[in-house]
Amino acid sequence: MEVLSDKEWLDEQLETLPLWQQEAYRSFSSIIADDDNTYPCIPGRQGFLSNNLRFSFIGDPREVSSSKKLADALKEYGTISRDTGKYASLAVFVETPKDILDSYNVEDYRELFWTILNHVTSFDQKEWPEEIPTDPSDPKWEFCYDGEPYFAFCATPAHEVRRSRHFPCLLLAFQPRWVFNEINDSTVFGRKMKKLIRKRLVEYDGIPGHSDLKWYGQEDNHEWKQYFLSDDDSSPSKCPFTRMKNKFSDFLK
Repeated sequence: MEVLSDKEWLDEQLETLPLWQQEAYRSFSSIIADDDNTYPCIPGRQGFLSNNLRFSFIGDPREVSSSKKLADALKEYGTISRDTGKYASLAVFVETPKDILDSYNVEDYRELFWTILNHVTSFDQKEWPEEIPTDPSDPKWEFCYDGEPYFAFCATPAHEVRRSRHFPCLLLAFQPRWVFNEINDSTVFGRKMKKLIRKRLVEYDGIPGHSDLKWYGQEDNHEWKQYFLSDDDSSPSKCPFTRMKNKFSDFLK
């Protein structure tokens, strides 16, 4: 299969894929497009139903080769995202072996998530975008790859309390920063959308929203904290992100 797929292709070709990929996609479909329309991320649901989303599959997340495949997917996605629709997003299903499923807790998955992102940066051949700060403590910092800023999202099998962050396998999503041009606190549409999403999130999870959920650019906001939310209301004190440019240069040969 190609590095990236869309809903139409997956709906037609799903049974030709490995079983774990079939199960991951079916789980995603049933969650985001459930008949009762309960999934809290309205843009994500609309993006799925209107074929704005793109999908990729990578192997064991502990392998550098899997990070390389994710880097390839992000590079290709950056060239097409603006042509896929206003609710664009890349969903990445990660093969999660049984030994990880049996032993990893939320904190183990957090460390794994940031290790993957750090490894991905090793394959980035472009400079960090000038308009995006390089310091994660800056309210306008965002993860970037191949010159494109992305809001990253992670869901894991270990999350039990926050239903919105639970998924049967490790799930990563990357939403281009440009998607938020109309969904921000300076637009009426953005403020209404945020209010509705936060209301649905509380209803979906059954607990108050995490205190780290804030607007991009807000003075006390840290985007990196929103990428991976704790199952409770705790919050890490230091960002684990480190650019590792050219660390795995042998993979580029």
